[in-house]
Amino acid sequence: MRPLFMSRTGSLLALCLIAAPVGAGEIEITLHSDGSKIIRNEPGEARARRYSRRLVPIPDARIAESIDRWSAERELDPLLVHAVIQVESGFNPRALSNKGAMGLMQLMPGTARDLEVGDPWDPEQNVRGGTEYLRRMLERFDHDIEKALAAYNAGPEAVARHSGIPPFAETREYVRKILCLLGDDCTAEPERTGRPVRIVRDADNLIRITTSGAGG
Repeated sequence: MRPLFMSRTGSLLALCLIAAPVGAGEIEITLHSDGSKIIRNEPGEARARRYSRRLVPIPDARIAESIDRWSAERELDPLLVHAVIQVESGFNPRALSNKGAMGLMQLMPGTARDLEVGDPWDPEQNVRGGTEYLRRMLERFDHDIEKALAAYNAGPEAVARHSGIPPFAETREYVRKILCLLGDDCTAEPERTGRPVRIVRDADNLIRITTSGAGG
């Protein structure tokens, strides 16, 4: 989730206020010393969740139920879905990025259509679609979680083209942050590697994320 606009003029401010979808969240305007404005449609509490260095409590029981339901349906670790939503939107179902990504799991319009998500602003539909897309990325990249997360952020073609995480600062930080949230310690700086994260199947044949030894 990023700022909607960055502008030096008041006219873009008016355009932003007109273009923002109804109910898409409060508008916050920050005026910098050089005269530039940063306009966000993100509530402060959602931003705080996105920047937290640990997994935060899910603020809505209905969202928690959707995460559990669709994680089980897609054979995903619910903590992975929790972390993705926290980093993507801070659990703000009305989140809108400057590129047009929508809702809890930040679905692009074309992706939402491909996933048959009729209303990306509906938390249940958004989580259903987002978990399906995450599952597809895991399957495409042989359950390599780093590549799958990079593909979720930058697109699968970028990952395939670079044979791994693309050299984009945003994507590298995105992957680092989610893996950090899934580990024991999320205070590591970006340049630190941390412990490897593995995907394993547990006794119930569900896929789990672990930082312990394979199968641990």
